[in-house]
Amino acid sequence: MHQEQRERAEEFLKSKGIERGLFSSPATVRWLTGFAPPIQLGPSVFEGGPALVWYDGGHWTLMVLDSYVPAAGAFGDEPNCQVVSYLGYTIEQSLASTEHLSSLLLHTVAQSQIKSGKLGIEVQSLPVNLWNVLTVDVPHTVERVAIDGWCEPLRMVKTAEELQKLRDNFALTDIGHAAARRAVHIGAREIDVWTAIHSAIEQAAGQRVPMGNDCIVGHRPANIGGSPGDLKIEPNDSVIVDLSTLLHGYWSDSCATYYANELTSKQIEMHRTAEIALQVGMNMIRPGVVAREIDQKLRDLIREAGYPVYPHHSGHGVGVTGHEAPRIVPYSTEVLQAGMVIMLEPGIYFPGETGVRLEDALLVTSDGAEILTHHDKSLPAYE
Repeated sequence: MHQEQRERAEEFLKSKGIERGLFSSPATVRWLTGFAPPIQLGPSVFEGGPALVWYDGGHWTLMVLDSYVPAAGAFGDEPNCQVVSYLGYTIEQSLASTEHLSSLLLHTVAQSQIKSGKLGIEVQSLPVNLWNVLTVDVPHTVERVAIDGWCEPLRMVKTAEELQKLRDNFALTDIGHAAARRAVHIGAREIDVWTAIHSAIEQAAGQRVPMGNDCIVGHRPANIGGSPGDLKIEPNDSVIVDLSTLLHGYWSDSCATYYANELTSKQIEMHRTAEIALQVGMNMIRPGVVAREIDQKLRDLIREAGYPVYPHHSGHGVGVTGHEAPRIVPYSTEVLQAGMVIMLEPGIYFPGETGVRLEDALLVTSDGAEILTHHDKSLPAYE
């Protein structure tokens, strides 16, 4: 599980002369280990801090809350990997999970007998009490190096294992969009549509599946994005459904726009323009293309069609987070490589009136791209 990811990280650390490291970013921990704690209701109140990964010269230790051990167990079966835990909930004593995690980290670091060299640390996600362990209990002869963000470029090209997890997620968003198309009708509320989507996805998955992002009617004053509420779908309304799922610790993304009844001529032209823009962007996806070139092409197309240019990105990567590099934005000089997974999502918006956004996922291949999302984004049959 995630052996290739650890090999990439180890090679990079060695290239920087770093023999040991502590990873605290949830995204990095998921990428290195595959461990994905249940987050439907947020972090456990019994957690003493984030899950941690300690790297020590080829050996990897995952530190988790005791109740998370079953979710982390597969990692412990990998070569040179182990899972250790600390006490969370108990009726035998006062809750002290923060102190227990600190003690576990101290014990793990002490076992490595670190006395010199470089220690890489993801600082930004590390609570102060855990940072104190590394400052007080690690000799001053050890050079501490902040490594926040170092793994992000390594995450851009997906492994075969990651691609399968992403494909599973995109299959769920396809199911969710089919449910959305059925649920959109005059008088239905945004939350009704969202509930239909969520139910269809969880029934297909056979488990709880966290979801994002947007489900909004066109007549909203701010109709680019937002959580579903009790606003009703009105005649000639558009409904943007931007849908992500979180399964296996990985995110999907997707978007389509649905209509309550027969479209206006303006909506038809907007939708067709968004379709053209999406297709143009998809045709550009191949190794060697610079991200900002795609962004510029899509914005120019929307502008030349006579519409206001959307104020958001043209696309982004997905993986252990829902929005990661490479970013398809005006300033990005990132070059596409085979194995990257890219979202493209051009849109057109008239606040308080109507809007459209279409989004697909693409795997960059050796000579082009493979479409990973297959939801129906077409104009309805009653056009």
